Amino acid sequence: MIIRKSSDEIAAMARAGAVVARAHEAVQEALRPGMSTLDLDRLAERVIVGAGATPSFKGYRGFPATLCTSLNEQVVHGIPSADVRLDEGDVLSIDCGAIVDGFHGDSAVTLVVGGDAAASREVRRLVAATRDALWQGLQQVHGGHRLGDIGAAVQAVADAHGYGLVREYVGHGIGRALHEDPSVPNHGTAGRGAQLSQGWVLAVEPMFNLGGARTRALEDGWTVVTADGSLSAHWEHTVAVTPEGPWVLTARSDEPAWPWTDGLPASYLAAAG
Repeated sequence: MIIRKSSDEIAAMARAGAVVARAHEAVQEALRPGMSTLDLDRLAERVIVGAGATPSFKGYRGFPATLCTSLNEQVVHGIPSADVRLDEGDVLSIDCGAIVDGFHGDSAVTLVVGGDAAASREVRRLVAATRDALWQGLQQVHGGHRLGDIGAAVQAVADAHGYGLVREYVGHGIGRALHEDPSVPNHGTAGRGAQLSQGWVLAVEPMFNLGGARTRALEDGWTVVTADGSLSAHWEHTVAVTPEGPWVLTARSDEPAWPWTDGLPASYLAAAG
């Protein structure tokens, strides 16, 4: 069942999204070669708890950490560890969630340790194209559009670059639960699928691989890697359907200039207070 959110509820989700954005910004600013993924996890938790929020992931179905930190061939759900030290040029996907007033925000980024200059052109293109695919999908989150419009927009970017498009793991509805209906695939046919309407809140999250699309899960029960060992990238935002269009609730300060990444749609000003 798809749960539509009221203006007040979406405003609460925007507050959760802002906490997630601050955690991502803090981690990105701190990221250096030689750090462990557990160092980043502890930093993110301090930011979230310091904002009066609660980490979404820690304890969720037994997950042991605040962040998912997925390194190089790891696609999603990597577990932070003091034993995982970052090297210059590593590709690190960081997924983060926070709860405010009972509502979740959820967002992921992919960063190159040491900055883009530490990566090859091929890797930079993968990371940038996956982020572009996220934004192509977000621009389809309008009332009256269909779920297939989101997936088709994401898939078009993967196909244009020849990347492996992960299909086993998809976006999702989000609200009082971290994962709600509907599933939001990263592939599809435009004009097909359920019709979006005001009050829907979705997490859109493309995952592209330099090699093939197939994945496998590791014995830890969480970490998902590419089956062929190729590098992977993952980007995600939480977005609400509003009368004015998509409102990206987890937008950070480094986002492209686009409506509803900075500030609120007019119809939600009163609800946000």
